[in-house]
Amino acid sequence: MADTPSLDDVPKAAINRHTLAEAFALMRYLWPYRVKFTLALMLLFGGSVLGLGFPLLAGELVKAARAQVDGLSGYHLNTVAVWLVGILVAQAALSFLRAVLSIEVGERSLADLRRDTFAQLIRLPMTFHHARRVGELTSRLAADLSMIHHMLIDGFPHFLRQLILLVGGVALLLLTSVQLTLAMLLTFPVVVVLAVVFGGMLRRVSKAAQDRLAESNVVVEETLQNISTVKAYTNEPFEQARYASALDAYVKIAMRGGLFAGAFFAFILVAIFGSIVFVLWYGAKLYVSGSIDEGGLTTFMLLTLFVGGAAGSFAELYSQLQRTLGATQRVREILREPIEPQGGQRVVTRLRGEVEVDAVHFRYPSRPEVEVLRGVRLHVRPGERVALVGPSGAGKSTLVALLLRFFDPCSGQIRLDGVPLQQYDLSSLRGQMAVVPQEVLLFGGTIAENIAYGRPGATAEEIEAAARRANAHEFIAQLPQGYETRVGERGVQLSGGQRQRLAIARAILRDPAILLLDEATSALDAESERLVLEALDRLMEGRTAIVIAHRLSTVRGADRIFVLDQGQVVESGTHGELMNRPEGTYRTLSLLQLEAANQEAEATQPPALQADWATGTVA
Repeated sequence: MADTPSLDDVPKAAINRHTLAEAFALMRYLWPYRVKFTLALMLLFGGSVLGLGFPLLAGELVKAARAQVDGLSGYHLNTVAVWLVGILVAQAALSFLRAVLSIEVGERSLADLRRDTFAQLIRLPMTFHHARRVGELTSRLAADLSMIHHMLIDGFPHFLRQLILLVGGVALLLLTSVQLTLAMLLTFPVVVVLAVVFGGMLRRVSKAAQDRLAESNVVVEETLQNISTVKAYTNEPFEQARYASALDAYVKIAMRGGLFAGAFFAFILVAIFGSIVFVLWYGAKLYVSGSIDEGGLTTFMLLTLFVGGAAGSFAELYSQLQRTLGATQRVREILREPIEPQGGQRVVTRLRGEVEVDAVHFRYPSRPEVEVLRGVRLHVRPGERVALVGPSGAGKSTLVALLLRFFDPCSGQIRLDGVPLQQYDLSSLRGQMAVVPQEVLLFGGTIAENIAYGRPGATAEEIEAAARRANAHEFIAQLPQGYETRVGERGVQLSGGQRQRLAIARAILRDPAILLLDEATSALDAESERLVLEALDRLMEGRTAIVIAHRLSTVRGADRIFVLDQGQVVESGTHGELMNRPEGTYRTLSLLQLEAANQEAEATQPPALQADWATGTVA
């Protein structure tokens, strides 16, 4: 089970013209919601400006109080207080409306981006997927898009609000007192720079601590996933020591982080309050000299807090922007990838099932130095059952992948019903085929949904009929929820034989012209194999079947057998014809498998009976 991607795992990107252009390219997802987005920005601007009115009115409140103490007229304490309350209520209302609009725009636009990214991912060719890990692609949909989402809904509005407060606050500070503003600006940059440095060090140590904690979690995950192996080898003490070692490494870094955190908080306490004390001291001197009154001093101090808070947030916003640009680049890389070629314009409703492979050469793009297929030629007649056999790495599965057009040959040609594969519409072509693999991985839904995957929209009656023909209805009917039983992640709640029969039912429901079987019975027990073989016999009736086989005993009834070795077809014929070739590859493989089966059978006999076999007393 992969760890959930963290936003901290998103790589940063430099802020330059190229990365900003990448980010603006995704702004098109905001275009359908441009009216609400613009209105949200206007509300944000209005709320921020109203926020700047709070320090001004607070200063006026102090002036009004002083005036009443001195018995002066023209200052109304209650009036100023009402205005303050009014500003707070108006700001709250604007913030509420802005938040509602921003969240709606952000969620809808990001949902559109998620849909497009997922649609792009599943339409990319197999060459793309073979070159990347599933965890990496999952991270693109999870951490990268979440980072963009976080920046759009929270980061961008926060940045604009702090920018307005910073610019507007400094302007009001200058209007309030030029002397105090210059004094404040002398201390402010030093505090901000040191805060950024300390904060960066603290984040790095915190990230290192989280990495060590993640490593300790890996130990837990591996141990619990393999608990039977741990107990069988009595390695509980070893795993305890391994976990304790990982925790010790985490604690050491966490303690180091504690020192940094303590120093950081102590610095912030001294720096911020020291700056406030300095400004207050200087402001008091100006007040004594008559250069500023009580209201102006109050306004100045509140504005200073606003400006300081706004400026202090830019370091984190800058880091968040870098991560967002990194996430944007990675998402844009996917969206720019060329999708799988959709082939020609030929659409067919039913193929006869004739397959011709003509001098096909192939190398995987990820391993161009290895020629997997070297001039393969074979011809399968409509409705014929043929088997592809040979040692591992001979090219059997590769040939099936080429039939499905997961890849195209480097040279040579594959034709169906006399027409090159590239001339068929890709969806139409694959719609004529069905695959029953050796390792069936089901989706996490219900049994009915997994069978219906062969033909989405099939009725319950059609699904049940397919299950009956696949020898699956009996075990399905015995489940508490029948066809609505959920199979669990990757179908783990079902046995191998049950999963195989569901895959066969899926293929029956698809009703393909060409059936591709990749050693569909190799991992089954005898009873499951019998049921699966019966179902496969029904499935292969009236259609072309190409069977990849490692256990040669399963292909004796094939109409023809093609033997592949080192990327070439070295023999073809029926089982009987190939066994009559004394030096043939097929005969050699058959005898080797028979010898291995006999050795396995002897190894499972009781020792006394083995001795009798050795002396020849048992026939």
